[in-house]
Amino acid sequence: MLLQFSCSNYKSIKEKIIFSMRASHDSTMLERTKEYNGSHILRMAVIYGANGSGKSNFISAFAFVQNLIGSSIRYQPGEKIRLYPHKLSSEDMSTTFDVQFVIEGVRYAYGFSLLDGEVDEEYLYHFPKHKQSKIFSRSGLTTSFGRDYQNEFTSATKALKNNRLFLSCAANWANVADIEKVFVFFQNDIVIYRTALDEPSMNLWTEQSIELLHENAKLKDAFIRTLTYLGTGIKGVDTEVKTVDFDEIKKFVSDPELHKQLDMMQKKLENSFQSVNAQVIYEKFATDLMREESTGIKKLFQVVCPIIDILNSGRILLCDELETGLHENIVSQLIKVFYANAPEKFAQLIFTTHDTNLLDLALFRRDQIWFTELNEDRATDLYSLVEIRNVRKNENVSARYIEGKYGAIPMMNEKMIENLIESDVTA
Repeated sequence: MLLQFSCSNYKSIKEKIIFSMRASHDSTMLERTKEYNGSHILRMAVIYGANGSGKSNFISAFAFVQNLIGSSIRYQPGEKIRLYPHKLSSEDMSTTFDVQFVIEGVRYAYGFSLLDGEVDEEYLYHFPKHKQSKIFSRSGLTTSFGRDYQNEFTSATKALKNNRLFLSCAANWANVADIEKVFVFFQNDIVIYRTALDEPSMNLWTEQSIELLHENAKLKDAFIRTLTYLGTGIKGVDTEVKTVDFDEIKKFVSDPELHKQLDMMQKKLENSFQSVNAQVIYEKFATDLMREESTGIKKLFQVVCPIIDILNSGRILLCDELETGLHENIVSQLIKVFYANAPEKFAQLIFTTHDTNLLDLALFRRDQIWFTELNEDRATDLYSLVEIRNVRKNENVSARYIEGKYGAIPMMNEKMIENLIESDVTA
């Protein structure tokens, strides 16, 4: 489970922001939390804010951490880590990330800071029997290890570079169970779904969902039952997954330019790739998912399968703009599905949205609702509804949010709008 995430000097995030999945002392809806070490941990959180206020950058920060942990072992000498500092930050201000999480009942704390394209500092602690114990720390290329790990990281230290995270080196060059658990947590247990402009195609999510449905009969049954519950009218899904050989395709291609493109793809994907498709079955007809179905049904395939898979495996889903392409009622029902089907493994869902219809204290606790807002430096502030005073337990938070009580909403200049309307825009 995720406990806390903080970062600074990343894109619109300048000063340190702290996001927590620890529940407040509010005693309502405790069945939607999980008790851990005397505290209650939230299963879900939602983030609101105006366009450009940093909601997507918050998700992007998680993705940056995940990607760097997975890829920094491949960085070559002299290659700089690409950074995205805030435009108004000073040159000597580092970019920092800190994460607290739980694996198999043990709390871990991991973090690193980056400066000038290199790793400045990095650390990993764990809390067996709820007492802090160091696994490793580093400053530049100088490393320090906990008492139980003094002789475990010799090969990993030799692989360490200024542009490589020690966690990445240790996961590849040491045989330490705690390191492997943490590495797998970031690579497998955190699932990130983004619809940003720099990632226009979500076809991979659709393809992965089809593969999951094709391989897992129980998941497929749960998927159909969920779609029935959501009122889609879908009765079944026929999936097809087959291996396509590049050499066979090229036999039927005469265009030299297309042949060249296939050669490039073959080098990247080796000799073959998986071709996936699905037929969506209704009462009286069937449709081809990829070519004939609506955006909304395609989005359900992209989202519902990962949600079911994450519920079954107890992972963490971070989703940017969950409501895109879906009716508001569908989104609220998906949230209820998530609440109603949590296994003991404890899955978590964190998502951003603009849908104010979801702002309902019958759906979320106050500590589950977060806001992003730009300050005077055009830097992201992140805060929870529970931090705002005088919010009643029966308050109409959707109406109060639209009125601007909690901030984090675009404030329109009504006088400017009046002047635009009155001016002769056709002149």
